[in-house]
Amino acid sequence: MITTEPRMTNLFLQLGLDASAEGIARFIADHQLAAGVEVANAPYWNEAQRQFLAESLQADAAWTTVVDELNEALHEAAVKAATGL
Repeated sequence: MITTEPRMTNLFLQLGLDASAEGIARFIADHQLAAGVEVANAPYWNEAQRQFLAESLQADAAWTTVVDELNEALHEAAVKAATGL
């Protein structure tokens, strides 16, 4: 049973990362992914983080929406490059 509301700040806390607004923005800016890299396969996650992200997506868990939001944010540069924006 999940006792923590799935939000971006709580996802960052779950991953053991700086969950402040500045920390989240900095992480996203500094860790952009190439178009073909899935969020759970990013090279900077440790095994526990990778497993949590992968399981959240596969199980269509309560965290899925927030992990999808993180995925989109981490691919923002790749999307802009692909669309010429």
